[in-house]
Amino acid sequence: MTHTISAEMVANVGAVYVSVGDQVGPTDTLVLLESMKMEIPVLAEVGGVVVEVAVNAGDSIREGDIIAIIEEA
Repeated sequence: MTHTISAEMVANVGAVYVSVGDQVGPTDTLVLLESMKMEIPVLAEVGGVVVEVAVNAGDSIREGDIIAIIEEA
């Protein structure tokens, strides 16, 4: 089963910490978003393997945009 991580706000992607194939846990940070001078970590929420990373550092994203997809373990 796959789990989709979507943006909850308009933001810029400050950093991407994972790549396709990486094993992640529920509390692992996938990306760091920057909005209104704040840095917001986006967590994996589930354990599994990253099958898609849909953003790159420097991208601007909107609410609902897909950030990553994880195949649950």
